[in-house]
Amino acid sequence: MPSGADRRALPEAFLRQLRDLLEAGDTLFTDPADTFCYGYDNSRRQVSPDAVALPSTHQEVVEIVRLCNRFSVPVTPRGRATGTPGGAIPVHGGLVLSTERLNRIVEYVPQDRYLVTEPGVINATVQEWAGKDGFFWPPDPTSAAFCTIGGNLAYNSAGPRAVKYGTPRENTLGLRAVTGAGEEIRVGVRTSKGVVGYDLTRLLIGSEGTLAIITEATLKLTPLPQAKRTLRAIYRDIRSAATAVSRLMAQPVIPAALEFIDANAIEMIRNYSQVPIPAGAGALLMIEVDGIEAGIDSATRLLHEAAEGPGLLSIEQAHTREEIAALWAMRKALSPALRKVAPKKINEDVVVPVSHMAEFIDRLDGLARKHEITIINFGHAGNGNIHVNLLIDPDQKVQLARAERCLDELFGLVLELGGTLSGEHGVGFDKVAYISREIGPAELELMRGLKRQFDPKGILNPGKLFP
Repeated sequence: MPSGADRRALPEAFLRQLRDLLEAGDTLFTDPADTFCYGYDNSRRQVSPDAVALPSTHQEVVEIVRLCNRFSVPVTPRGRATGTPGGAIPVHGGLVLSTERLNRIVEYVPQDRYLVTEPGVINATVQEWAGKDGFFWPPDPTSAAFCTIGGNLAYNSAGPRAVKYGTPRENTLGLRAVTGAGEEIRVGVRTSKGVVGYDLTRLLIGSEGTLAIITEATLKLTPLPQAKRTLRAIYRDIRSAATAVSRLMAQPVIPAALEFIDANAIEMIRNYSQVPIPAGAGALLMIEVDGIEAGIDSATRLLHEAAEGPGLLSIEQAHTREEIAALWAMRKALSPALRKVAPKKINEDVVVPVSHMAEFIDRLDGLARKHEITIINFGHAGNGNIHVNLLIDPDQKVQLARAERCLDELFGLVLELGGTLSGEHGVGFDKVAYISREIGPAELELMRGLKRQFDPKGILNPGKLFP
């Protein structure tokens, strides 16, 4: 990562014009004491920007980007910085454009099941707003109580419900945005169908702020289910659990969530469970089903039957809110427990075909032994999206070197099995060195061509996504 030694100071003319653009006195920070806290995200990396702008309107974003383009100043969009791969780190200094004050619900039309929001609105706020009329927006990252809609769209962050309801790409109708050249664009529709022109909405979602800065998003809302049931199934080994996942995903009822944790994770948090965990547990599945009240029991029965099979040690069903909380207690305790054991752990987010999950976990155990690293796995089993946690202290050079060698082999294993290097965390800065192992030269050049078209001077979030 650049140290900042090669950075040049922002021109005084640029700062003067930037101050003129922003109305209030507390919307531009240049003092290092103020800019420092805008230089990190959940990757725990830190590079302070030279300045921080806090626009409160779409037009201010347009003018700021045009000014940055004129002076060739790097600009890094930032939401609440909950992302883990370093996507919000201003690696080349310049300006951080924080969307925290673009925090309004612009329009809400429950009759047409959409809501227009600015990017700084918190995910949970959208859920509360839509919930009043019996709707929700399906993407539900773990950080939903704190992360912003803009960040969700930048990374295409989904969460457990993606197995049934899809990612932000499937749940966003249109966008208003500002390109790196300072051009205002509106893409997408406000209807459930529309095929006029290229699908630029899906292109911008997941582009990590490298093509345009989103200033408004039209979100497609979904009716809240009437009923919900939860099952917890425990298996002798990961192979039995993975086979069950294939059965669960092959029957007509799609689970609303299908989560798993491996044997190492079970042993780490066994004492957090309010329901007994049988000895010899090698893997655990949390299975959630939702739908209409009249059909919920038959849907649950189908999932229960699909979960049964060789290697099943126990299966529990919850009906009440208290019973559901008891079943989920162990899974929800996992992340805090891991942070306590290894506060600076490396958390990777990979995806493999469901049919290869068992082989992947087995071979990960081999990598753990080879590199002398404890590896804990959990994730979204229905998608094959696995969060691989390397419990190391990166401040210890020997441990970090082992972890880097392990990650190199881990990513090679993912690609060998037909997987992808990130399911929802994105590429950011951390995975830039690996992206050419998944995406070929011709495809990368097409991506670079799109980047040049949207952002001719390369000022938007430089140092991210491209090797």
